[in-house]
Amino acid sequence: MNAKMEQQEAKHVYKRRKSIVEPIFGQVKNTGFRGFGVRGKEKAAAEFSLVCAAHNIKKISKAIIKGFVRPESGKLVANPI
Repeated sequence: MNAKMEQQEAKHVYKRRKSIVEPIFGQVKNTGFRGFGVRGKEKAAAEFSLVCAAHNIKKISKAIIKGFVRPESGKLVANPI
């Protein structure tokens, strides 16, 4: 595994992973989601979909409050007031 991680392509992929995927899981864990409360693949997938939807709604509402998105137009604002 060490030899594989020393390749330039592997370093590039791993570097991008830090900024794309892992912060989201940390943010979800910090909101209190630590494990699934149901059994079965379909039910767990449904529960995780609800967690992701709540996370996205929280991010959208925060952007609206800070003025990055205007709710009436849905367009991003370059320089919020």
